[in-house]
Amino acid sequence: MTAAETTLTPFLMFEGAATEAMNFYVSLFDDGEVLTVTPHPGEQGGIQLAEFKVAGQRVLCSDSSVSHAFTFTPSLSLFVQCKDDAELTHLHAALADGGQELMPLADYGFSTRFAWVNDRFGVSWQLNLP
Repeated sequence: MTAAETTLTPFLMFEGAATEAMNFYVSLFDDGEVLTVTPHPGEQGGIQLAEFKVAGQRVLCSDSSVSHAFTFTPSLSLFVQCKDDAELTHLHAALADGGQELMPLADYGFSTRFAWVNDRFGVSWQLNLP
């Protein structure tokens, strides 16, 4: 990729949980991998910026150095087109554990199996099996 190319990369901002969340996400996918990590300088701790890959998608994340009055919202979610029912079932169980089901795993008519969950970090995931 050259500097002149336009790209779009999801960016997840945490408040102290970026390392744990990133490691959790890469553990869920066969191609999951941490690509780069830049820690916050000094004794602050956490991640200033990291890049990881899951399901072929590069994702950026960081730990905010200040507290905010906002967090993640389901109005923006990560949509995963699963290869088979075993993968969907595994992802659903792992992501829903400690999180919140917005739409339980079921056949909603627009796909054979679908679930929508907020994981324990507050990130929203739509899991689909066509």
